[in-house]
Amino acid sequence: MFRLFSIPLLVTASLFSSAQAHAEIEVLTSIKPLQLIAAAVQDGVGKPAVLLPPGASPHHYAMRPSDVRQIRSADLFYWIGPDMEGFLAPVLEGRKRPSVAIQSLPGLTLRHFGDAAGEHEAEHDRHDEHAHEAHGEHSDQAHDDHAHEAAAADHDEHDHAHRPGSLDAHLWLLPANAVTIAEGMAQDMAKADPANAERYRANLTAFKQRLDALDKRLSQRLSETRTKPFFVFHEAFDYFEAAYGIKHAGVFSAGGEAQPGARHVAAMRERLEQAGPSCVFYEPPVRPRLADSLIRGLPVKVTELDALGHGIDASEGGYEQLIDNLGRSLAECLESL
Repeated sequence: MFRLFSIPLLVTASLFSSAQAHAEIEVLTSIKPLQLIAAAVQDGVGKPAVLLPPGASPHHYAMRPSDVRQIRSADLFYWIGPDMEGFLAPVLEGRKRPSVAIQSLPGLTLRHFGDAAGEHEAEHDRHDEHAHEAHGEHSDQAHDDHAHEAAAADHDEHDHAHRPGSLDAHLWLLPANAVTIAEGMAQDMAKADPANAERYRANLTAFKQRLDALDKRLSQRLSETRTKPFFVFHEAFDYFEAAYGIKHAGVFSAGGEAQPGARHVAAMRERLEQAGPSCVFYEPPVRPRLADSLIRGLPVKVTELDALGHGIDASEGGYEQLIDNLGRSLAECLESL
């Protein structure tokens, strides 16, 4: 009788032990790029979830009660930090489980808006000098008015979320930062789920190797486009540009959601005219209405550049796909000029 009863008990205990060994921790990230990095680390063990739906702005998001519940139930929660998702701070104050503000991780390379302001000022000084020589018939007052317009356009390149001196929170677009983020996640997951610690470490090693190979390919291709001018509608790509030695020629920001005035549009169009053949990049999912009026009649191409990874599956190679897509979109447009 003892043997008959003991066999089911042993089977049950064995199944319970096996379930524990393959226990899945619930990982939640605020935005898609962090989900893609977490997916590489958690591959084969579980799949991380993401809070913000496709198309939602990490700067301005109104949370639902279900979002709050999801945050509170997750074993590990990752967000960029208050410089990106300020709406999260009040909710995280009451959270009992670990929450990691990525921007506070040691070892990251961080940039601030306006870091290269000195270079821009020198470039505009040269541009103004050239314009004055080419249009000698203009009065000094006209030149001053033109300089004022250019300065106003430059000022508008930073909207209320991107003030000069504030942290550029698009830090995931530097592959070296992604490695640092993945290292932190692997440590956290190994601590929360010791049974799968070796898998997390192996996934981290594989992630680094894949990124290193991708970095070499992109460096080679983008090195051939460094002299080609391009413009962006959102100053989100400085980390990526710094990684590959390229730099946008200007930012067509409207200073928030409002449509820019006629003078500002004229100043932006003048910069495109002076640049000659160039590319203008916008972020999906919506093509700015301003784009068509800006480029009408000019040798300028408009295409999208996706910093958030819309449509990319949260899988082992998702983050590399995000970076590869950025590199290919930039290179294909610039190579065609």
